[in-house]
Amino acid sequence: MSFAWIPNAITVSRMLLIAPILLLILADRYPAALLLFVVAALSDGLDGVLARRYGWYTRLGALLDPAADKLLVAGMFVTLTVVGLIPPWLTVVVILRDLVIVGGATAYNFLIGPVPGEPTLVSKLNTVLTLAFVTAVLCAASTGWPGEAMLMVLGAATFVTVVISGVDYVLSWSRRANRQRTV
Repeated sequence: MSFAWIPNAITVSRMLLIAPILLLILADRYPAALLLFVVAALSDGLDGVLARRYGWYTRLGALLDPAADKLLVAGMFVTLTVVGLIPPWLTVVVILRDLVIVGGATAYNFLIGPVPGEPTLVSKLNTVLTLAFVTAVLCAASTGWPGEAMLMVLGAATFVTVVISGVDYVLSWSRRANRQRTV
């Protein structure tokens, strides 16, 4: 009996948590939103660990996991911007990066071939920092901690890794596409 469905079930569960988290934020119920967001963020690591550890990779999982991540992050940034906790310019940069990645992957898929799900090291760092930043913003809204200085540092680190990982994806996939065309 195969258990390869478990990481996908965790990913789908993460996707199902997005709407309740966003609604809790809009209702100023930050402690509950923080709790559900932490569960969602931890599930992002858990599904990947299980897939790698036990070889439970599926093509569906390779598509669902980044989609769930992008939906969660975009939803959080837009909603936290609407309630005034994240500056609009940072939300625009985060969403623009994801649109570039999705657009590039779609173009690559149609012009070159299937896109293997291979996050880069800087992209993984970006994910960790982005989730830490959103967690800190929710925590500050819930408890007053961390302070403004820590939020500024995490926000700046998120911005830097968003830009670097976006450029890294564009350059690495462009090189890969050029290699495929010459083969």
